[in-house]
Amino acid sequence: MGPDMVGKLEVITGPMFAGKTEELLRRVERARIAKKSVALFKPALDTRYASDRVVAHNGRSLPCHVLPADINPASFFQIVPGPLWESTEVLAFDEAHFFGPEFPALCEDLVKKGKRVIVAGLDLNFRGEPFGPMPILLALADEILKLTAVCTVCGNPATRSQRLLDGKPVLEGPEVLIGGLESYEPRCRQHFISP
Repeated sequence: MGPDMVGKLEVITGPMFAGKTEELLRRVERARIAKKSVALFKPALDTRYASDRVVAHNGRSLPCHVLPADINPASFFQIVPGPLWESTEVLAFDEAHFFGPEFPALCEDLVKKGKRVIVAGLDLNFRGEPFGPMPILLALADEILKLTAVCTVCGNPATRSQRLLDGKPVLEGPEVLIGGLESYEPRCRQHFISP
């Protein structure tokens, strides 16, 4: 790895509806404008809008490669063809909270290979607890952008994602429940209802 191939891990985080995917796509587009080769990935669990695209809530989207949630360094290098990841300078991963515990090791491997790795994901689950591999990714990051949404109760900056059922907060259930505005809303700390 030469001096011009220094890897970097960038993590974009915050609650739902904060613009994480929008920011990820913005960075990907800027890298393309800078004539960098880019590959975009998402976990197979993310089926909200399109199976083969990363889609922001505002409708903006880009094509992507789909990976199993339990991806690890060995399986990534088996699944993703060498020519794709070897020649790619920027690798971007959306919905990183859905990836398993070995995902941070994959990101570190790619960074060591001189890649710019951009990751977007929720930092907290609907209970307000650290979500999936995100705490480790945040600790390993060279750069962190923590976005806020707008609290649907008071309009202040929201840092939490409140799960809803029939418009009322849900305090129990599985950690993963794919959904949008019908299932979640952003809340500030004061109006977030936790178990």
